[in-house]
This record gives sequence, structure tokens and C-alpha cells, in this order.
Amino acid sequence: MKTHTILRKRLMHSLLALLGGMLLLAPLWAQAQQVPVLSAADKQAIASYNLNEDNFKRLAAVVKEVHEEGISPPQPKDFSNVHSLDDLANLPVAQDKRVAPLLQKYGFTPREYLLANLALMNAGIAVQAKNNPEAAQYMDKSRINPANVSFYEAHEAQIAALQQQFDDGSNK
Repeated sequence: MKTHTILRKRLMHSLLALLGGMLLLAPLWAQAQQVPVLSAADKQAIASYNLNEDNFKRLAAVVKEVHEEGISPPQPKDFSNVHSLDDLANLPVAQDKRVAPLLQKYGFTPREYLLANLALMNAGIAVQAKNNPEAAQYMDKSRINPANVSFYEAHEAQIAALQQQFDDGSNK
């Protein structure tokens, strides 16, 4: 069990390093994966969300604007009131009044934005696990959407370029 935890943390750390600059809700990703109170319907919504060109472009646009505006809600310390994906998605909205209008501008509800992020992150973990068979054995394959894995693989260069842009501090 300890090996599982260490590998999961390493895998999550690697992916967060890759996507950390991209995601407004990245700190919530681990919580969403671990919250035992998420319903089966919420877990299914994560697994069945489909990435496509439209939602990926909108996701990237939100992320770019988040960086340009310096929006960075602090990670909540108390998750006792989190009982659903909606609760989790609304945490940053409650912490920074700029979040909701920004998401609306790009056609996202807080829930859909969280789902898009989780879908992208889950696909990224699956792609990383392909290269690390030891880590793959600990991955919950029921949460992986094969279409999203293919989408992620087809967009790896674009995801890496976005990450590099934010790492370099050149958001324009």
C-alpha cells in the first residue's frame, strides 16, 4: 500500500508539474480524485466527459487569461462541505469574484470547467502510465476515457507548448 501511495504521488506530481501552469483548478484535482463522498454519478461524469477541439481551445483560453489576470485562488483548507463535483467546482468561484465571469466568457460553468480539467488530467496520467508499467498497475482504469487519452496524445505538443509558455512567463 505504501508503494501505491508513493507511486501515485510521484505520478500526480509529474503531471501537475506538466499541467500545473495550465489549470486554475489544479489544486482541486487531487481532492476530486480522493473525495470519498463523490457520488457514482459524479465519478461517471468525470470518466465520460469527452475532450474535443472546442472545449480544449476554450480551456486553453481560460488558462491564458487566468495567468494574464493573476487569478490564483488559494487552495481551501476545509473540504468538509464538499459533497459533490458542483461543491468542488464552486470553491474557487466563492474565493475570487473574477472566476465566474471568466468561465462564463468562455462558455463554461464551474462544473464543466472542472470536468474538462479532470478529463485532461486523467488522460495525462494514463499517457504517463503507458510509459511506467509499475505506476500503471495502481491506476484506476475505470476512470480513464480512451477517447480522451487519444485526444491528449494528439495534443501533447500543444499542451507542452502551453506549459512552456507559462513556465517562461510569456503569456502573451
